[in-house]
Amino acid sequence: MAKRRIGILTGGGDVPGLNAIIKTITYRGFEDDIEVVGLRRGWEALTHLNLEDPTSRSHYLIPLNRENTRTIDRRGGTVLHSSRTNPSKMKKLPDHLVGPDRPLTKHTNGDTETWDLTDQVLANLSGLGIEHLIAIGGDDTLSYAARLNERGVKVITIPKTMDNDVRNTEYCIGFSTAITRASDAIQRQRTTVGSHERIGIFRVFGRDAGFTALYTAYATSIRCAIPEYKVDLYKLIQLLLEEKHANPSNYALIVLSEGAEWEGYKVQEYGEPDPYGHRKKASVAEALADEIKWRAGEETIVSDLTYDLRSGDPDFVDKLVALTFGNIAYDAVLEGRTGLMSALVEGRYDLVPIPDPKLGPRKLDVATTYNTERYRPLYAGKRGLPIFLNRAS
Repeated sequence: MAKRRIGILTGGGDVPGLNAIIKTITYRGFEDDIEVVGLRRGWEALTHLNLEDPTSRSHYLIPLNRENTRTIDRRGGTVLHSSRTNPSKMKKLPDHLVGPDRPLTKHTNGDTETWDLTDQVLANLSGLGIEHLIAIGGDDTLSYAARLNERGVKVITIPKTMDNDVRNTEYCIGFSTAITRASDAIQRQRTTVGSHERIGIFRVFGRDAGFTALYTAYATSIRCAIPEYKVDLYKLIQLLLEEKHANPSNYALIVLSEGAEWEGYKVQEYGEPDPYGHRKKASVAEALADEIKWRAGEETIVSDLTYDLRSGDPDFVDKLVALTFGNIAYDAVLEGRTGLMSALVEGRYDLVPIPDPKLGPRKLDVATTYNTERYRPLYAGKRGLPIFLNRAS
């Protein structure tokens, strides 16, 4: 009798803590005599896998066991690797699917043609004998997992993104480590910014939501600008100048989300959209530095704290939450459940529905988190809130 088999993949950007999930699910699968198959490079494994080609199988499939996962939780990244692949909007077909006899769904939008490879994904899951899929990712990865669930695939998801902007949960894996890293970097750079008596401007990720910038500002007691609220540029510069002149070392600091804007300024994008329609964003920190130089004649130091925040090993919180989210997901698999996501709700671990992709990313509640007069986090009124000071929405 064939063993029960589950698959696991990591999609989108890497964060610390992913390997801890992979290991704990593998170890528990071994104890229950369940095979765990690692799918390399996220959804690409299921769009590009050619089951008839041994080379393709060895490239995209990793049979996971206690031996090859024993030490992986000691480092960051993901041993399964990742990609930004959207199976429902593929711009280019894998070579083995090219041909007139392939019944694939094609969409045309203006001059752009894309292919929906969902049927190929379903065929590969069936061919591999995968009964249950565990997908770890942010909004984009989870949006396609929701679609598979609608097509009858048994899927459980785990939220990860240092932006912390997945709906239905108060916490996403990678967030704590990102804040820890950003806080450490800012504290270190105080010496340089102060030595040169400048204004230090720090940019962090956060395309649509300001969690990373706001919580970094909360921990370091500096100002911040977030996508959810357009600041007044003149007022912001005046606040920074007042703070700088009141500081014995004659410097001031601010952290910006990459999606932050002010009245009269819109985020600048460039390059080709990724498979989920996102383009790269020009540095809002450089734009603010130019404005400060032109309007106030002040020198600045700009520091981009983006990819460094997701690199390296997880901190304790991300290790703890990753392990727990992984075990909750595995329990759900044993129970035969589907369409659910490991989550923190009201500070407690739970299973919730996979977020509705049509709702988009979760946003900060400006009224309860952001001081719109001082462009700082709100510190009052936290009694009764969950540990991460926000509620799932």
